[in-house]
Formats: sequence, structure tokens, C-alpha cells
Amino acid sequence: MSTSSSEGLPGSPSESHAGSHDESHDGSHDEWGSGSGSGSGSVWDFVNPLDAKALARQFREAAPIRFFHIDGFLRPEFARAVRDAYPAYEEASHLGREFRAVNEQLKVQICDADRFPEPVRQLARVLAAPELVETLTEITEIPGLLADDTLAGGGMHLMGSGGRLDVHVDFNYLEERGLHRRLNILVFLNDPWEESWGGNLELWDPEVRRCLRSFTPELNRCVVFNTTESSFHGVTPLRCPAGRTRNSFAAYYYTEQPPEGWDGTKHSTVFRARPSEWLRGHVLMPVEDIVRGNRVLRRVDRLLRRRR
Repeated sequence: MSTSSSEGLPGSPSESHAGSHDESHDGSHDEWGSGSGSGSGSVWDFVNPLDAKALARQFREAAPIRFFHIDGFLRPEFARAVRDAYPAYEEASHLGREFRAVNEQLKVQICDADRFPEPVRQLARVLAAPELVETLTEITEIPGLLADDTLAGGGMHLMGSGGRLDVHVDFNYLEERGLHRRLNILVFLNDPWEESWGGNLELWDPEVRRCLRSFTPELNRCVVFNTTESSFHGVTPLRCPAGRTRNSFAAYYYTEQPPEGWDGTKHSTVFRARPSEWLRGHVLMPVEDIVRGNRVLRRVDRLLRRRR
């Protein structure tokens, strides 16, 4: 079932907010496009008031994958500024990494904040701000959450017409910093977006037999879910008009301590086919794994040759 309405949703700006979140700000900002005053002010100048108790209840009651979502996450004028700052697909492909694999097609990922337009850079600062991280800790009851300033695997995501991101669980360990990945936050930046264009974020059950929730990627919708060994999710194939992109911003949160029950296994992204995708699951994905494995072996061989 797709979610498209914000009316009456827990955590939407129409509801009450955590007591310390200032609701009196008038929303008038003229600096988002120019960069003047960037990084100044409170997180709540950019994010709408959050009802932490209602969102915590939504997160606790979600099963088997824990998540909550908010429609109207950012102040409307800030959301529009971030939306308008996203480049076209071709320009983005020169700024970041383009994916054209079986499991991940026609997608660009820009992680380097120095390459972000100023409104997007401000969004990155907001999502890493201690006040927001503290609120996410309160909502999820995951102690010791840490933002990743490097945005490894996150940042600006753009998908073109015909693109797809198969169902998967994310990498679970950030080797460079020795941190365990615990939480994903996705902010969608598309207006307008028609449901017939696909591009929905799907949350799946641990066996990838049933889609639990599906969210259209419309402007200012935010979805937060925990990163576990069974938090399978993906994006449905895009059928949007040529020249249009599905835009989002992703950030991830980590802890120094491993999650309860962790068996010590570190892994990269693990893909699974949907029940209706027999060819992908039994032919295309295994072939892609072999090809990827051969690439790794060739890289290792080149390194070894250099050391001789």
C-alpha cells in the first residue's frame, strides 16, 4: 500500500512536538540559495517540530522491520530550496558515481559534501546535527548514535528513467571508522511525482516474500528505518518520463557498540530478488556476483604484481 497523505500522521507538523523544539519560528529564510549564514541557527529552523513520543510509538509497533515516516519533515521553503538545487542526471553523473549494474541501474550517488549545492550542504549539516541525532536516539531507543560526516554510501541520490535498485540489506560495518550501521534516514525531493512512475521505496519481510510498506518518493517525505540483517528494502523500477529523475538524500547513523545478537559477520550490500523476479534471482544476480568476484580477483592480482 502506497502512502501519499500526511493528514493525521504521527510526527507530522500538525501534531504536538517534543517540548524543547521551538515552534515559533516564522520560516522566513533567504540564505539557503546563497550560502550566507549557512550552518547558523537551530536545527528546528530547518526541520518541522517532531512529536518524538508518537514517532517512538510508530517505530516500536512496526514489525518486523522497525521504521517511522514523516510527511512534511523539513520547513516547506527549505524543502523547495533543496529540491531546486539538485542538478540534472548528466551533470550529477560527472559529480559522483554512476551505477549501471544488474542490481543497481541508472543511479548516481554524490557523497562529497564539497560538491553539494549550498541548500543540500545545509541539509547534510542538519541531519548530522547533535540535536537531531539526540532526537533520533530518543525515538529509536538506540543508544550512542553517531552521524557519519563522510556520508559513506549516502548523500545525494538521483535515479533516471529505467533505473532500479533491487531489494537488499545494507552493509553493516563502516570499516574505516570501526562503526556499526544502525539507522537509515531518507528524504525525498520530488515534486510533482506520479505513482505510475514507480520509484517507490519498499520495505520487505525478512524472507523477501511480502512487501510490508511502500512509499511514493514525494517531496518532503522522510522515512527512517533500522539497519539489521533482515531489514530488506528496495526501489521499484522507474517509469518516469525521459529527462526526469527520482531525487533523494540519504544519511546513515552508527554506533561504536555492536547491535544485540551480532555474530561478528561484516558484509557489504546483500541483494535479493522479489518473488516475481525468477530470472533476476536465478540467472542475472548470480552472474553479476561472478562478474563482481572476478573484478575483485583482478584487482587483487594487480596489487600483488605491483609488490613483486
